[in-house]
Amino acid sequence: MRPIGINHRAIGGISDRDFIKTASELGFENMFTLVADTEAEQSEWANLIAKYGLTYETIHAPWKGINNMWLEGEKGDAARAMLTNAIDRCALVGAPIVIVHLSSGLTPPPVTDLGRARYTQVVEYAQKKGVIVAFENQRFLSNIAWAFETFSPADSVAFCWDCGHESCFARGREYMPLFGDRLICTHIHDNSGEFDADNHLIPFDGMINYHRFAEHLRKANYKGSLMLEVCEPNSKNYVGMDPIVYLERAAAAAKKLRTLVDGQ
Repeated sequence: MRPIGINHRAIGGISDRDFIKTASELGFENMFTLVADTEAEQSEWANLIAKYGLTYETIHAPWKGINNMWLEGEKGDAARAMLTNAIDRCALVGAPIVIVHLSSGLTPPPVTDLGRARYTQVVEYAQKKGVIVAFENQRFLSNIAWAFETFSPADSVAFCWDCGHESCFARGREYMPLFGDRLICTHIHDNSGEFDADNHLIPFDGMINYHRFAEHLRKANYKGSLMLEVCEPNSKNYVGMDPIVYLERAAAAAKKLRTLVDGQ
């Protein structure tokens, strides 16, 4: 069976140790995290993930200020440094993939030559570190279309398909027919389908058509993990829910999704 995964700290009120231990006991095999405040904390997470038998699949680079990558000035250079730092963290803990956004919000700047140059530098830096850059779909097509037109698989650049973002950001557009041949990892969560309602619900708690989701993965011959990116604080659905109960619900949903995708 293909592995299922969940994002670190999907719910509060539980220690990192107990979260990771419980996730492992419930059948999750992979995990991703954000960039920790310090290298020591990142290593601590990695040690816990390894201790309980999970694979540290990816690190999600910060996205705050990511639009500055396309703009002149020191903020743009700081955004590039933010991404190279995330790559360093991947190398530190042995996570093979860094997840990167190319834009944020409803009014991102246009694609610029300066931004192209900065992202090229980021990709080249990742290659030197042995880390794959997985660009994730957001609200707009232009940035990610540029990236996959510019960088080939040989550049260690791939696609992270976020089905929740597609549901609430893309206004009916489907990304897998465009970039499914570059797919390396998934971010799976649910929502109402209303524009900008990025609620990060547990699968099957919203309106996403997971039969269509499964069809896309089968068509792309995707063999990787099914990685949840759920977030209890983003929704009123789970207010007051015990963290263990929340994780049990998430694990049941991930296993149901695996059965749907794999037909087993």
